[in-house]
Amino acid sequence: MNHGFARIAAVSLRVRLGNVAENEAEILAAMKRLENQDVQAAVFPELCLTGYTLGDLLQHPLVQSRAFQAMERIAKATKAMAVVIGLPLSVNGRLYNCAAVLQGGKVQGIVPKTYLAEGLEYYESRWFVSGAGVSGSVPVSEGEAPFAPGLLFDMGNFAFAVEICQDLWAPAPPSGAYAVAGAEIILNLSASNALVGKQDYRQQLLAQQSGRLYAGYAYASSGFGESTSDLVFCGYTGIYENGQPLAEGERFSLDGGQAIADVDVERLRYLRQRNISFFQSKDERPAPLLRITMEPSGVPALPLRRKLEPLPFVPGGPDASRRFWEITQIQAMGLATRLTAISCQNLVIGVSGGLDSTLALLIAVRTFDLLGLNRKGIHAVTMPGMGTGKRTKTNADALMDALGVSRREIPIEKAVMQHFADIGQDPDTHDVTYENSQARERTQILMDIANMQNGIVLGTGDMSELALGFCTYNGDHMSMYNVNSSVPKTLVKELVRYLAESVFGGPVRQVCADILDTPISPELLPVQAGELNQRTEAILGDYALHDFFLYHMLRGGCNPSKLRLLACQAFDGIYDADKIDSQLSTFLRKFFTQQFKRNCVPDGPKVGSIGLSPRGDLRMPSDMSFEMWLEG
Repeated sequence: MNHGFARIAAVSLRVRLGNVAENEAEILAAMKRLENQDVQAAVFPELCLTGYTLGDLLQHPLVQSRAFQAMERIAKATKAMAVVIGLPLSVNGRLYNCAAVLQGGKVQGIVPKTYLAEGLEYYESRWFVSGAGVSGSVPVSEGEAPFAPGLLFDMGNFAFAVEICQDLWAPAPPSGAYAVAGAEIILNLSASNALVGKQDYRQQLLAQQSGRLYAGYAYASSGFGESTSDLVFCGYTGIYENGQPLAEGERFSLDGGQAIADVDVERLRYLRQRNISFFQSKDERPAPLLRITMEPSGVPALPLRRKLEPLPFVPGGPDASRRFWEITQIQAMGLATRLTAISCQNLVIGVSGGLDSTLALLIAVRTFDLLGLNRKGIHAVTMPGMGTGKRTKTNADALMDALGVSRREIPIEKAVMQHFADIGQDPDTHDVTYENSQARERTQILMDIANMQNGIVLGTGDMSELALGFCTYNGDHMSMYNVNSSVPKTLVKELVRYLAESVFGGPVRQVCADILDTPISPELLPVQAGELNQRTEAILGDYALHDFFLYHMLRGGCNPSKLRLLACQAFDGIYDADKIDSQLSTFLRKFFTQQFKRNCVPDGPKVGSIGLSPRGDLRMPSDMSFEMWLEG
């Protein structure tokens, strides 16, 4: 007698992207382990047979047929335990993102995804159609399997239903209707990427939905092995009951994770019976609400009665360290996945002694440690030139020594001067050609060393520089993977501080303290009297303001006048209105004119709610007119 409990598992396996046979083998092996633990129902991630990030290949008939064949083989291997797996399925010429429910040696039913993920980094309607309103069957080897979004699976002592990833994030998730119809447990197949802060929201969403439905809720998301061209998937697994987490698996695991828990179905039924309004709910989607028009109440007086963080990208409060850990873990996992996917054990990075290259180098070391690789496979190169300062050069050398990476110094002045002679550039003319030639020479050196070492070049540029175009096209703008691609400058500093103090310590902490205290500079103009002749924030303005504008324009859709209003309140007593106006004009002009650089950026992981990748968050033309932005 089990006293009304149901043992449920949520499993995230290491996916072999595009290798259906290996994914099938992983699922079958996991099934045996779960059966030995008396699991009654197990859910695996969205599109786990193919991998979620396969892109346009999801539409290829070969991929679809192999996935269908694997589903049928897995179905034949099932016994009493119900197994729920994800695959792309073509029905009547339409491609659906599906969950197949397998048990008792056959396909019991197939559930298509209702709400497709769209916007920012997601564009599922490129491949799939929604399963809303679909009802029919699919031919399988045993006959016909029911095909519809609202299937209820009765296991005798409990009943469950299935929804897929974005279904949960919709205003009216299908699971609400399923619960009213009798589903005590909801199984969710997901492919939800990792972003700083997103895990908290995801946990809240799962807890709230399980509480709202008086249900058990098992959630399995994809993880290691999915493409990290722009995103990282953390492989979160969790089981919730009536608003409380029962079990959670390890995130960012190279081998996948799982959560197993006993859901008290009997208690859930009791709670539903006590809440009469639960069964008064209709089990169909509600009609649109009646709109009531009211008189406007006027404009609220300033200042706004809300707190505005001047550094919106930088986590604060008691959870700051945990957020810093998560961000750096996303960066390291993204790089680890890329290195693993291409069987690479050598990394080449240019180290200047500045903040960006320091962060990238620290992440590289953390990644190599995670993968169990020798740090000597990190080939750190200093390339002093005409503008290199003694302080940054000393710090770069000290940092490389403290981290125990391979160190190399290649001065570029002679090569750049030869290049000037070749193209007819006057070395006394310190123009854009003078500066960009140095950046491109450094990139050429790094790329060639990467070829020699059979490795890849790790980019160091940050999101703030990319937003403003403060990088040399095909110079420091280019690499083979960039872990800083979605990290703004204001956050870079705090991540370096966190890693130096909380992760590395010792000599690394000491040298990073001086790096943090060094003015930001591209170091491309000649040093004068031993002092830097360029300070970035004297040229562009303060990064605190630029990052503030970037955040609120892209995250909140603010127009220029609203950006000014918010900035004046957030930076009250720090910057006057004239300073804010001037820098806002600089930001807008540079942001819109530099899209051509962003349209060809290297791969790199998204870590927060904002990204500039043209493959994900920001798709805009390079040649648009932006006068109205300067006027607004």
